[in-house]
Amino acid sequence: MYKVFVNEKKLLLSKQSEELEKKISYESFTTLEIALDLLENTSVKEINVFGENIDEIWAEFQNLFRIIEAAGGLVNNEKGDMLFIKRLGKWDLPKGKMEKGESREESAVREIEEETGLSNVELVDFINTTYHIYIERNGDKVLKCTHWFDMNFFGEDTSKPQIEEGITEVAWKNTTQIENEVFPSTFKNIELIVKEFWSSKTK
Repeated sequence: MYKVFVNEKKLLLSKQSEELEKKISYESFTTLEIALDLLENTSVKEINVFGENIDEIWAEFQNLFRIIEAAGGLVNNEKGDMLFIKRLGKWDLPKGKMEKGESREESAVREIEEETGLSNVELVDFINTTYHIYIERNGDKVLKCTHWFDMNFFGEDTSKPQIEEGITEVAWKNTTQIENEVFPSTFKNIELIVKEFWSSKTK
C-alpha cells in the first residue's frame, strides 16, 4: 500500500479497495493519469486506485515522474520533545535531498545537522518513507520520496535555523504542542509520519 500526497490530497494505491471518497479499479497507467487529474483539477480530496498487482501499479506510477529521494529525521531529546523547523510559515521536520553516493542514513544525519545546527545526532532506526508530488517551474512532475529515521539528541542544544534555506525557526515541541500548534500548520505527510512514529512507540 502506498500513500501519495498531491497538493495535500491523498492518492492511495492498494491491492484491495479501501473506503475512500472515490475508488478506481486499476486497468492501465491511464487509470493513474485519470486519478491524478481528478486530484489536481477537481474538488475530490482522496482517491483509491486498487489492483491485485501492487508492485506493477507502483512501478507504472513512478514512470510518470522524475524521482527525487530525500531523507530526514524525527529527532527526540531526553524529555521526549521532537525537533521541528519552520519554513515558509509552516512547521516541518528537518530533511533534504540525498547527495550522490550518500546512504539514506548519512543523508538524514547531514540534513539534520545542516538545517538545525545540532551535531552528534544519534540515528536509531528507519521509520518509513512518505511520498508527495509537486511540479517544478519548468513543468517537470516530481515524485519526492522522503525516507524518515527515528533519532535521538542528548547533547548541548546548539540548534539554530539555517536561514539561507529559508528556515526561520527551530523548536522542540512536546506532544500537546505538536497536536495544537504543528498539526494545524504542517503538511499531511508530516502529520502522517509523526502519528506513525507515535503508534510504533505505544505498541
